[in-house]
This record gives sequence, C-alpha cells and structure tokens, in this order.
Amino acid sequence: MSEDLVSIRMIYIAGTQPDHDLWRLGAGRASVPIVFDAFDAGAATGPLALGGVDICIIDSTVTEELRAKLVKVARAAKPSPFMVVSAPRGSPRVDAVDGMVPRPSSLEEARRAVELCVRVKIPTRVLIVDDSSTMRGIVRKILAASRFALDIHEASEGIAAVNQLRTGNFGMVFLDYNMPGLNGFETLSEIKRESPNVAVVMMTSTLDNAIADRAHAAGAHAFLKKPFYPADIDTVLVRYFGMHPSRR
Repeated sequence: MSEDLVSIRMIYIAGTQPDHDLWRLGAGRASVPIVFDAFDAGAATGPLALGGVDICIIDSTVTEELRAKLVKVARAAKPSPFMVVSAPRGSPRVDAVDGMVPRPSSLEEARRAVELCVRVKIPTRVLIVDDSSTMRGIVRKILAASRFALDIHEASEGIAAVNQLRTGNFGMVFLDYNMPGLNGFETLSEIKRESPNVAVVMMTSTLDNAIADRAHAAGAHAFLKKPFYPADIDTVLVRYFGMHPSRR
C-alpha cells in the first residue's frame, strides 16, 4: 500500500436504508480508512458534481436513465471517480461504468466488495519487459493512462525481469513475446515457477491465435496484440482485480 494514501472517499447510491447501512458497515471494516457517504439516487448528482469522490458505487436497482445521468455528472468531475455497479452475481454487464461487484447480502460480503473497490486506488507494482526501450516507453504511457493506480517499472530482458521479481512485490508483468536471450515463453515459464502469484500479460505484434492459446496454456493472465490502448489495459485490470468487465 502506498504511504501517500491517507483515505479514500467512497459514495454509495441506492434507494434503501438497509443497503446504505450494510455498505457503511462494510466500509468501516476495510483495510484502509474510508470516508463513506450514502445517498438516494435522486440526491447524488450534487455530491458527484462537487468532485473529490474516489469511488462511486451505484446499485443496479437504479434506473438506466438515472444511472446514465449519474455517470455523466461523475465523468465531468475532475478527477472523475472510479464508477462501479453493484449487482447480483450473473447479472448482465452494464454500459459506461468501469467495473461491477457482487451485491452483498452480509457484512462480510460487503467488506469484500469494498476491498475490491479500494484496490483501484492502491498502487499495484507492474513490470514492463521488452527489449525495445521505445516500446517500453509506449507501454508505460498506456499504463499511466489507466484508471487504476499503477507503480510502473521496466526490464529490458527476461533474466533482469526474473531478478526484479525476486526482490520486489510485483502484482503484474507485461511481457513481450519476441525477445533475444530468454524469449517471452521462457521468461513466462520462469516467472510462473518462481513467482506463481504474479499475473503475466503477454504482448506481441503478431496476430497468431496459436501464440495466444499457448500463452494462456502456459499460465498467462491475458494476451494483448500491439497496438493496444488504455481501455484494453483497463479491461485486463478489471478482471485481474476481480471486477467482471463492463462495456465502455
């Protein structure tokens, strides 16, 4: 966790007092300090417009029309909050928001849902592995444009990457497929052997389904074809953080 992270401001938007109370109690048990407020759907546009909100959770019972209005107001705020819909498991994906979490029915489920949300504001250490300094710079810029907080590091080849992973608390690696020395698959194999909990995203400029299938079979979390964009990164990160993706 970043030492600069003092507290997170979270608001929850729904229409029932029991929902408000459950989320408030869940926020109170989170691993980071949370300034929490709950609003009825019709009263939330004002707080969103004022800004200063880090995470906004909208219950799926809010009408589509009103949700669209809330999202529009939130997107206009600077900085805009991370927008999440809370819905029953198995619900269809929701347009325009950043992610979705299960609607809780118990205090422990509420705490877990809150923890899923706050992870977007706790910087995750990521490692870019590519022999091209130009490509590393491009990927760094794309990652920096993500809506997730990322602490970005670089390695120019596979052995250096494995060594960095031994000494740093990394959560994710963006790994080029075509490199001299240890190639992408050899590096992936070493990473999964030494750091099995690190998620690896394989990157390549080659459009080849066989490479993607092999990457997934070898334990890659995701496969990205260059060029890719911040929205593609956010889709990968939403899945990594346990929020099933929504259409953007």
